[in-house]
Amino acid sequence: MLMKARRRSVPPRLAALAVIPLVAVSLNATPAHAAPAPFVTRAGLDPALVAGRGAAVNFAEQEAENARFTGTLIGPDRSAYSLPAEASGRKAVQLAAGQYVEFTLPAATNAITVRYSIPDAQGGGGITAPLTVTAGRDSRTMTLTSQYSYLYNQYPFSNDPQTGLLHPDWWITECACVPAATSPAPEITKPFRPMHFYDEQRLLLGKTYRAGSTIRLTASSPTVIDLLDSSLVSAPHVELVAANVLLFGADPTGRRDSAPAFDKAIAFARKAKLKVYVPPGTYQVNRHIIVDDVTIEGAGNWYTIIKGHQVTLPTPAPDGSVHTGVGFYGKEGGSSNVHLRDFAIEGDVRERIDTDQVNGVGGALSNSTIEGLHIRHTKVGMWFDGPMDNLRISGNIIVDQIADGLNFHTGVTNSLVRNNFVRNSGDDGLALWSEKTADSGNTFDHNTVQTPTLANGIAVYGGTDNTISANLIADPIREGSGLHVGSRFGAEPFAGALTIKDNSVVRAGTLELNWNIGLGAIWFYALDGSINADISVTGDHYLDSTYNAVLLVSDWGVKDLYSINDVAFKNLHIDGTGTSVVSARTAGSASFENVDARNVGAVGVNNCGSFHFTPAGSEFTLTDRGRNDGAWLSPYVPNTITCNDRPPVVPPPAPTTWP
Repeated sequence: MLMKARRRSVPPRLAALAVIPLVAVSLNATPAHAAPAPFVTRAGLDPALVAGRGAAVNFAEQEAENARFTGTLIGPDRSAYSLPAEASGRKAVQLAAGQYVEFTLPAATNAITVRYSIPDAQGGGGITAPLTVTAGRDSRTMTLTSQYSYLYNQYPFSNDPQTGLLHPDWWITECACVPAATSPAPEITKPFRPMHFYDEQRLLLGKTYRAGSTIRLTASSPTVIDLLDSSLVSAPHVELVAANVLLFGADPTGRRDSAPAFDKAIAFARKAKLKVYVPPGTYQVNRHIIVDDVTIEGAGNWYTIIKGHQVTLPTPAPDGSVHTGVGFYGKEGGSSNVHLRDFAIEGDVRERIDTDQVNGVGGALSNSTIEGLHIRHTKVGMWFDGPMDNLRISGNIIVDQIADGLNFHTGVTNSLVRNNFVRNSGDDGLALWSEKTADSGNTFDHNTVQTPTLANGIAVYGGTDNTISANLIADPIREGSGLHVGSRFGAEPFAGALTIKDNSVVRAGTLELNWNIGLGAIWFYALDGSINADISVTGDHYLDSTYNAVLLVSDWGVKDLYSINDVAFKNLHIDGTGTSVVSARTAGSASFENVDARNVGAVGVNNCGSFHFTPAGSEFTLTDRGRNDGAWLSPYVPNTITCNDRPPVVPPPAPTTWP
């Protein structure tokens, strides 16, 4: 298996960027203040602004900046390689030793998740630090770590903050696409481009605290607190009639390797037509568990934890892997009737090696379900290589990945990804990648994706008759945006229909560092071929977009070969853009009906076409189908050239309820 390389073929227009050191973020001292009422958000917003979109989760999100604190507010800032940019809502609270953040609980709580950042070790590899958690009158210690944080340098990144350029013959870009002849590399400041700062830890509190109680997080050393998720976790689930892994020698203390016991329990369960049950405990598993025609059920993902070390293989595997680690995989040729539910998978992946199969769930699983898992510290939470059909993925939490949260790669059909929560992926949060064989008939619905540190919230690379609906995407950091439709990475062409509807995209539209232009909250990219499918974008809300709401672009080297055609936009709400509503940097066409926009920072339509600036106008045509409020479109129909390569950015006001 090869992960997709992040590649583009336009030389960058930037010189080397100055890296923002972690200590150089703008800080404004904030004294402790009276305990506020509980302030619950979704993706850093009033939940009313994103009602009906995203995953229904069993926790309440509270941002540190809305709590009581004695530390220092950092942000807002959307600049890549900065702590605020990677924080939910683009703000967080920085604590020195002895300082705290105190949250008031909005509901009864017996479990919390803390999203935080602590410094890396000077030579890389991370450190650990205690955090005192005080709930009511009770105190306990949570051990924080940066061992799974901090990547540096050029793709695919390094764990060493002092290393020189990984590719000194490249331009200082984010990819391997620029040939050596373009320019020699300049000197860089070390550490070069630090990123992936945050991690999170979960803690069962041992008792239930009522609404109105406080949770205080007190630092012992420099610590940034981003948010607290509070939950009321039900008692462990017990399955009496099952192949219990303890009966086959599994060790719930995590001291001994339990992989052989899992294999034996699975084999017995298949013969006896039973489930496999994994009781509460931490089970050490350091390789793939092969699953086929079996149900594996835990006591709940707070209680059943399957955790492994990353293991170096003595020789590379046939698929190119040089490591293995914990994961549940379909058999060679594909598996069917697999059901995984209600346990946690915790990996040990600290570097990105694209050939490694060190994902939480992988292979091909047809006629199967995955639900109620909590996956962290693997390379990709779930990576599927088809052909495969009819997989249902629901109610999972995927956090702190080195690469994608979930990827349907090659020939995944008629499958559903619904009601999942993804945060802090190192690449696309959710992706459909039709490499070699089209993904078709799939739906990504009602998922939440927050803070992907690279690439997009949800990306579609080719395919046929897929649907992206009712998702909530917030705070992409760089080299991507909220929603992406791309003819790239060797994907099969788009065909049939691509339906994008009723999504909310928040604080998106990042700066494309290869081109030095702003992307859109949704962006279409023709690199490997034209985009000609029946594409409709209906009912989306684009809130507080950093640059454009919509970007349609062809790569410079193929701008006269490829185009983006007949994209239909309807019933959109666009509340705040730093630049334009629509930026067109390609030949092609789009239509707009009932697209309402307000708080637009620059010209409504920035239409460069394919940059020939003909007397007849732009090579990109816009059709006004009526009811487009805000006077953003009518002056620029059908193809008025209004090309400003890099218009000044006007930060929009915070979004508010639409009338």
